[in-house]
Amino acid sequence: MRVEDLPKDQHRPYEDVMAMLLGTFFVALGVTFYTHAVLLTGSTAGLALLLSYMTSSVTGWGFGVYFFAINLPFYYLAVKRMGWSFTLRTFAAIGLVSLFSELTQGWVQFANVPSLYAALMGGALMGIGMLMLFRHRTSLGGINILALYLQDKHGLRAGYVQLAIDGVILLIALTQLPLDRVGYSVLGALTLNLIIALNHKPGRYIGVS
Repeated sequence: MRVEDLPKDQHRPYEDVMAMLLGTFFVALGVTFYTHAVLLTGSTAGLALLLSYMTSSVTGWGFGVYFFAINLPFYYLAVKRMGWSFTLRTFAAIGLVSLFSELTQGWVQFANVPSLYAALMGGALMGIGMLMLFRHRTSLGGINILALYLQDKHGLRAGYVQLAIDGVILLIALTQLPLDRVGYSVLGALTLNLIIALNHKPGRYIGVS
């Protein structure tokens, strides 16, 4: 039996809303762990974290402001590649992550967060949150959309494009963060991607909105 032949569960509107709220809150909480431990992740979230570390003492802007602003140029590509429904969901999810990440900084205070724990727990929370969003046809936009667009238009492999951009972010991070922080960040990224890889497989979960 093919995956497309399997019965699909129709998501109700309240299920989509609940998934978006919980998913974005989990991601924001994971970002809070990373912020307190001064760690990094990939894609636009990683770039937003890096900019907040480099400039917050001057601008006063945290992760949420940068994350929302960096994603703005990608909405045009999202409309062309994914359509309006996906784009509006993504816009809402990015807005909620930006808002929750700023609010969570005031809601949750850590006296001491070991870097290893922050990397594993933060990566796990972000992975679970993103998994919830993916299953309800929502993303956190950014570089992934650019990679898919370049693949469609110019034949560049999306995975390689994403890897190259994340590599550049990592190289910049090496000039701004201690080596051990970069190492813990890589461990957190592996945790995040392992959760998605093990749970977001064709046929394992069939749902539509």
